[in-house]
Amino acid sequence: MAAARRAVLATIRPDGEPRLVPVCFVLAEEPDDHGRPILHSPIDDKPKRSAEPRDLGRVRDLLVLPNVTLLVDRWDEDWTRLGWLRLSGRGLLLEPEPAEVEEHATAIEALRAKYPQYATHDLEHRPIVRMAIDRVQRWGNLWPD
Repeated sequence: MAAARRAVLATIRPDGEPRLVPVCFVLAEEPDDHGRPILHSPIDDKPKRSAEPRDLGRVRDLLVLPNVTLLVDRWDEDWTRLGWLRLSGRGLLLEPEPAEVEEHATAIEALRAKYPQYATHDLEHRPIVRMAIDRVQRWGNLWPD
């Protein structure tokens, strides 16, 4: 899971339809106070429909209904090596503000370590999606090597 380079984030739109967005993410080193794994996904400054992070559909969805699902899959032409991991939980926006600044900074450091492309992104002034994972489901051969 931690080594996966991408995943698909699902939120629920106001009309009830799922919204699917490919994302980068990191697994936090420590679980939350309830023992749940925590994932962080940036609202980076790659080109989007709006430069304002709070205008993005996935962010608006989270502010109304914080249910999230993250799907990490492994594809291979050898179908004995197929597999996926589906994580469901609650998402919120982690802001670079005093109450959240330490977790926000730690998440940015981890994201830059995993994705060197973020070295030039201004993540310090943008929110990060924080996901507390309540349920994990898996299928297939996730670690065939």
